[in-house]
Amino acid sequence: MTGAIPSPRNGPPAPKLVVIPAGRTHSNHAAVARSIGIGIIAARHPEGMTLPNDAELTAHFGVSRTVLRESVKTLVAKGLLTTKARIGTRVRERSAWNMFDPDVLAWHLDAGVDKRLLRDLADIRLAVEPRAAELAALRRTSPVIPQLRASIERMRASPSDSDDFTEADLRLHLDIATASGNPFMRSIGAVIEAALRASFVLSAPVDEQERERSIAAHARIVEAIAASDPGEAAAAMVDVIMNGLNRHGAAEHSGWSCP
Repeated sequence: MTGAIPSPRNGPPAPKLVVIPAGRTHSNHAAVARSIGIGIIAARHPEGMTLPNDAELTAHFGVSRTVLRESVKTLVAKGLLTTKARIGTRVRERSAWNMFDPDVLAWHLDAGVDKRLLRDLADIRLAVEPRAAELAALRRTSPVIPQLRASIERMRASPSDSDDFTEADLRLHLDIATASGNPFMRSIGAVIEAALRASFVLSAPVDEQERERSIAAHARIVEAIAASDPGEAAAAMVDVIMNGLNRHGAAEHSGWSCP
């Protein structure tokens, strides 16, 4: 399955799709949705573009009409497409996309990580995670502290550019969100995961000084939560998030003060 989506008749040439190679562990409709979704996010299918009709798309992807319709339905639910009778299927404006959807976030990473994406992810993290750390310091239960400390130890024991380090970092942030006692804060887990993975794609903190600063800042959050110190927990969380932005030079013009 290669090449660009066929152009609508009498329309401009359609941009090329990122096509999913055979052998991926995706269902047919998920693979088609991902391919079109990445094309939309990467602006190969610009806002307002009308996709080719069902017959052309099923022939292009080599799937049934049922599979195609399930793919389109998935993208409509995520806010990327809209369908109307006698008009067809169109790409929606970026403001309509469900940016909290795990697939949409993952497709952003597949489409390409840049400083703008890091800043956008950091904005929502800075709006939510320091408060989550504060609430964890006020509401946490005893069992969460050993869990958080275990994540710190796993980070210390793992190379900074390893999956183990990334997973330990992510586990710590998700456990803090859960410890806040607010289910809405835990629900931004996909945003946190996307932000961490984007950061590590660009550059893991492999420099010894950066590594030590990162681990120490995370440890500060944990010990502040253990000490029931909400102010220190929030400040340490801000330091952790800004440290990642600073490492990639993405903090400039972000609107947040850099420590």
